[in-house]
Amino acid sequence: MNTSKEQPKSKLVFDNLKSDFFLRTVFDILNKKNSLEIVKINKSLQKRLNLNINHYKDYSQLYSAIEVELKLADNEYGKFINIPDEEEDYYHIYFSNSKEEIKQTNIKKEDDVKKIKIIIDHQVKSFKNLFEECNCISSIIFTKFTRINITDMSYMFYLCSSLKELNLSHFNTNNVTNMSGMFYGCSSLKRLKVSNFITNQVTNMSLMFCECSLLKKLNLSNFNTNNVTNMRSMFSGCSSLNELKVSNFNTNNVTDMSDMFFYCSSLKKLDISHFNTNNATNMSGMFCGCSSVKELNVSNFITNKVTNFSRMFNGCYSIMDLNTTNFNTSSVNYPANMP
Repeated sequence: MNTSKEQPKSKLVFDNLKSDFFLRTVFDILNKKNSLEIVKINKSLQKRLNLNINHYKDYSQLYSAIEVELKLADNEYGKFINIPDEEEDYYHIYFSNSKEEIKQTNIKKEDDVKKIKIIIDHQVKSFKNLFEECNCISSIIFTKFTRINITDMSYMFYLCSSLKELNLSHFNTNNVTNMSGMFYGCSSLKRLKVSNFITNQVTNMSLMFCECSLLKKLNLSNFNTNNVTNMRSMFSGCSSLNELKVSNFNTNNVTDMSDMFFYCSSLKKLDISHFNTNNATNMSGMFCGCSSVKELNVSNFITNKVTNFSRMFNGCYSIMDLNTTNFNTSSVNYPANMP
């Protein structure tokens, strides 16, 4: 006969927590589906936290997995976030520190809104196009980011042309596979810290920093590019960059390097001597417009599979010596009417 007593329910443990604030914190950290079930079956917790368990958004906010603060540019108005229709219930928006949740995703001048707080539930898996063309934003600060399920950040800040501050220190990119066009057109950004990014899973970095024309430095020393296949136009139009270290890049799997450093006209040094180009098929415009670079060591480039070299070194006026004797052009698709 089994005389062992049944273990106490999890709810008893939570009932012993005297601080409501600490209780919410515990639930927020747990961030698991089974803890939602604890809330459902525990009447005292529902009462303490003032939750309506039949209303999903009430108790889902225990899991404010991601929190974002926006500041708006002066005298600007327009859309400030792009929420997919199927995810509307997972985003909670508050204007100017208001406790009242707002449904709209755009502002007008007469709204007189200066700050926006966005709370995002843990179900969201994609941030694709989230702030695309939201040029009314001057500052985006991620104050909390406890989820690791985001897989797509492509074009996330695309054409945020008024954005001057972007704080991503809490960002979690552990499972992101797509960062293409992520900061494309952030032409007012002077600083961008991405040194905390985990990029082990990323396969696409094309256009990632394209047209970030005021950035002077980018620290990518922690970037893991082992799985990246596309680096097309990654730094294209970064005309103010005077410091860029890519010597840690693993380019073994990259097939497209076209326009990668296009018009990086302020760069004086660019160490790409270690680049593995075994699988590269497109190098068109790769260094086009790098007018200040004085030396490019491409002597180790394997180009057997490259079909396009057009404009590769156009406008590289400062280079005095360029060794391309080892370039294999056997795969190049020459025009049919070429003599």
